[in-house]
Amino acid sequence: MNSFDVAIKFFEACEAPLGWEGCKQYVQEGALFSAQSEPLAEINSVHAYCDWMHGFGTVISPEGSYELHSSSYNESSNTAIFFATYHGKHTGEGGPVPPTNKETHTHYVYIIKMGDDSKVLEMTKVWNAPWAMKELGWM
Repeated sequence: MNSFDVAIKFFEACEAPLGWEGCKQYVQEGALFSAQSEPLAEINSVHAYCDWMHGFGTVISPEGSYELHSSSYNESSNTAIFFATYHGKHTGEGGPVPPTNKETHTHYVYIIKMGDDSKVLEMTKVWNAPWAMKELGWM
């Protein structure tokens, strides 16, 4: 599998959300994560982000899904980019408030730098979290 194929597999597993157990085969040990987004500001590893996504998926309806709008791969920088919209409804227990039954349709971008071994080396998520939190009734 080439690096872009691995990045796609990682994206799909992360969004499923399969958590770290479903994503770790695509990720280098110690892979870094960053986001300029309030709920994710303290997360600095891909491992922790995968687990956060799994937790988020248990709070948002089991029907939570994403719509992939575009993906690309830049071979000179070994970077994959995915632009998508996440669709979900807060029906599960957990989160900052009891279930609101409100929906979010929130855009986000993954920028994934792949290592020489065709595994995720680092990841950045671009996401307007306040938009999603307001839609879900969390703020």
